Amino acid sequence: MQQRKINHVDQVEDMLDAPKGQKTVRLAELSLVSTDDLHSVEAEWRRLEGLGKNSLHQGFDWCLAWVHAHRSELAIIQGVVDGRTLFILPLEIVSERRARIARLLGHRFNNVNTGLFDAELAAPDAEELQNFAYGLRLALSDKADLVVLDNIPLVWRGMRHPLSAFASIENQNHSFQLPLFQNFEATLAQLNAKSRRKKFRSQSRKIEAIGGYDHFIPTDPAEKHALLDIFFRQKGERLRLFGLPDVFQLPGIQDFFHRLMDVPARGTDTPLMLHAIRLRGEHEGHIAAIAGLSRKGDHVICQFSSIDETICPEASPGELLFWLMIEQSCREGASVFDFGVGDQPYKRNWCTQETVQHDMLLPLTWKGSVMRPFLIGVTKAKAAVKRSPHLYAMVQRWRSRRCPKTSEAPASDAEPSAE
Repeated sequence: MQQRKINHVDQVEDMLDAPKGQKTVRLAELSLVSTDDLHSVEAEWRRLEGLGKNSLHQGFDWCLAWVHAHRSELAIIQGVVDGRTLFILPLEIVSERRARIARLLGHRFNNVNTGLFDAELAAPDAEELQNFAYGLRLALSDKADLVVLDNIPLVWRGMRHPLSAFASIENQNHSFQLPLFQNFEATLAQLNAKSRRKKFRSQSRKIEAIGGYDHFIPTDPAEKHALLDIFFRQKGERLRLFGLPDVFQLPGIQDFFHRLMDVPARGTDTPLMLHAIRLRGEHEGHIAAIAGLSRKGDHVICQFSSIDETICPEASPGELLFWLMIEQSCREGASVFDFGVGDQPYKRNWCTQETVQHDMLLPLTWKGSVMRPFLIGVTKAKAAVKRSPHLYAMVQRWRSRRCPKTSEAPASDAEPSAE
């Protein structure tokens, strides 16, 4: 499949959302405090999550669902001045190789992380960042050896991250986005519109020939949870097919996503909504493709997707579903459709923007100082494997031998692999 060059956007402003002339607060003015009670800071949390450049993955409902599903030790770091909270880093403490690591809630299931920062917070200088690191060490005293803030774009939607100077290493995964316009034709014009329309018509004809399909978006709670369970089964079978581990079988993960399904939407904003291709006719009710979307403001993220190619695989139901979801997102006023982290051919075929993400590793103890270079080395090794088709194929074969595998089937170009 032909892929086009993807742009990196570098235009930067230093403030998050502050209008010109608004009073700013220096990082040095803040006191850092830690709590393990999300609800004690809910009001300030929801105020900060409403700012456009703060990731939906640090939203209160997303984090609360994760906490209820995992029951891990929490360290919610707040920057406070005059009784106001100007930033929040929602962390959990996890044990890894005999060290205690403070990570952002959601970990590998987050596609983009920013933390929560107030619009009034000014870009910090080197001395302020040094004092911030010291304050973080005090706030997490006796709780953690190392702070890991991963998958953070140093520039996100035109704004520089206030902690960008702490970047330790580029994350092995990039994320991919498609800018949207209210006119779907204008959105397609960024791509090979003629070829895409022709492919869409071909896909539709092939499915119509066996009875047709519905673009199914369940609203009934029972239907939503039933479709999510179908996704877990469908994705698990697909991953086993290619000899890959099923990350959705990790403890608490399915519970986490089921909890997100129960969070009510606020207008078009929702932490998780399911979309599916549901067949009609002789295959009535068969689910050929599923995707989970999150939305905050004008930002839509595809969190996961799966396909079942046992019926009419030549119609590429996963690719068809992306067309329908992107078209709907345009109609509903979104300005970016985010395919999330992980480099896949179908993402490059859809997207015109690529976002580089970084990891920030801040040691708090001697154990953290030992752990930091080890984790950086692991990230470098993963990046080297992903850059080398030969090494990547070798690793995939090794992973395949470690997992039970079913009969062979063709790979889909519209389904993300497990990262």
